[in-house]
Order: sequence, then structure tokens, then C-alpha cells
Amino acid sequence: MKIGRNDPCPCGSGRKYKNCCLEGQGPGLSPEGPAGVFAEIRQALQGRQFSSLEEVQSFTDRFMRQRNQAPMADFHGLSPDQMHRILHFPFDSPNLVTYATVVAGEPRAPILTLFHLLAEAIGEQGLKPTATGNLPRNVCREAASVYWGDETIRKDGRFVHINKEEDFSPLHVTRLVAGLSGLIRKSRGRFILSRECRTLLADHGLAGVYPRLFHSYVRDFNWAYRDGFPDLGFIQRSFLFSLYLLDLHGGEWLPGVFYEDAFLGAFPRVLGEVTPTPYSTPEKTVRSCYNWRVLVNFAAFLGLAEVEPTTKERYDGFSRVRKRPLLADAVRFHIPR
Repeated sequence: MKIGRNDPCPCGSGRKYKNCCLEGQGPGLSPEGPAGVFAEIRQALQGRQFSSLEEVQSFTDRFMRQRNQAPMADFHGLSPDQMHRILHFPFDSPNLVTYATVVAGEPRAPILTLFHLLAEAIGEQGLKPTATGNLPRNVCREAASVYWGDETIRKDGRFVHINKEEDFSPLHVTRLVAGLSGLIRKSRGRFILSRECRTLLADHGLAGVYPRLFHSYVRDFNWAYRDGFPDLGFIQRSFLFSLYLLDLHGGEWLPGVFYEDAFLGAFPRVLGEVTPTPYSTPEKTVRSCYNWRVLVNFAAFLGLAEVEPTTKERYDGFSRVRKRPLLADAVRFHIPR
């Protein structure tokens, strides 16, 4: 049986063959690998009579089509073909998922709160950046006061440490994403709102801006920029599978480890991308990275999920997660269940 380089990998990972088993170390490769798949084919061939190699090829092709269209438990009901589309064509698979161009109602999300504060600071006259091209310190501090609240700042002392834009990471990221999406830009040495941004705000308010921020966050912004974990770009490329998990299971509070388990169950070979250290195993690193990069810095920051810590230790990774209504408004799955 000949497998094309761009065909879905026969291991059932949903990834292209050239990026998975052909390389031998694809993040999506299931534990049994291609050997397990070919063992299934050999078993299916047992006891059958064929008059030509063409008949054998036709049978194996049909077998693989049926296999790739069958739901998999590790994919939480997705077939390998569906996973292939979700990983490689997340914005070009309307039979599986569509995205709102304007979300319903008045959406609430941390990134929208910060964008609104940023847009107000820019205003009609624009906003002069610092010598390094960043937002002025007073703008960052005022935004932090609104975003965190005076009581939190008083207890944690966060305000004292905001001397530049990068010190207030959520605002810094919002400014970068807004720039990548074309909502803000620099003109004549000042930050300004683009003409398109002004039109969206006038016609739809933040409900019109949100889809632009969402698309740029998942397509253009590098998630690894926000944390100190290894690159692990596959975690970002599989964003739609994470949203599918939230849409499927997020109706009730579940521990964050549930989503970590689901991700590793679907893509166990991602552990091979991490080098062990004296302080952490590959599994612990990937779990911590997924918790922060996907659940906290993506799903919660974009208002798609609630993530609440279950201990007082901020960085221990123990949390509970539940989807928010904005997820169904912004991302609409069309997958039978």
C-alpha cells in the first residue's frame, strides 16, 4: 500500500504522513506507530483471496478510508480525517467548524478589557510611544489599575514594578496582537487606531473587534513568547483541538489535568520534543506548558474559558476549568456527537 507524503498518516494521528511517521518522531504518532496499523491490515487480509495486486491495493485503500473516517477514543470522538483537517486546515474546514465575524451581544474577555483601555488611551489624537517604541509608563500603570483593581495591586505590590510596557505582560501582548491584526498601527510617530478598527468599533463595538483579535492571536502571535517553556509549536498548532475539548467537556468544572491528559492521550509523541532536565521530566514540562499556554494564556485570556486556581500557589498548575458562553459565540463546531 503506497501512502502519499501529504496523506493523513496511517497511524491515526491526523497529521500529514510526511510530518509524522515518515519522519519517525511526529508529535501525533500513537504509541503503536505504523507497525500497529499495518498489523491491522495484515489481519484484515487474512483468509481473503485476491486475483491481482490491484485488488489488494483496492482493498487496503478501502480499509484505510474506513479506518480514517472512524471516531477514535483518544481523539474524543474525532476521526483521523477530522483531526487532520483540524490540525492543518483549522480555518478552511467549514463542514467541521466556522467562526463568527461578529460575536453576539457584548463579549467579555481580558484581552477585550485591555484593548478597550488601549483604544481609549490612543483616542482621536493618537498616542506617542516611548523612545523604544512602547506604550508610555503612565498608560501601562493606569491600565493595570483598572485591569487588576486597586485592592489587588495594594496587596501584591504589582503596580510598583510597572516601569515599562513589558512589565505589564497582558497589556503588552494585547498591543502586539492588535498590531498584528491591523487594528492599531504607527503613523507619524504615534500609535493610532486603523480606519478599519474605527469602522468596526462604530458598527459593532468590541463584538466586531473580537474576531480580529482571536484570529491574530492563534495565527500570527507566537504563544511561546509569553512563557519560559520550550517552543513546542505543536501546542499552538493544535489550538482547535483544545477548543473542541472545551466545547465538548467544558459544560462543567473539570480539573485542568483533564485537558492535559486529553492532549497527551491524543499526541503522546510531543513528549519526545522535550529534553529531560534535573528539575523536570518531559511530561511535567509539557503539562505545565499546556496548562499555562493553552488554558490560562489562551482560553482564559480570550474569554473562552474560566480557569480558577485550586490552591494558593500561583504556579503549581492546579486549577479547574469551565467553558464560557463566548466560546460557542465565536467558534461553532459542526461535528455530530
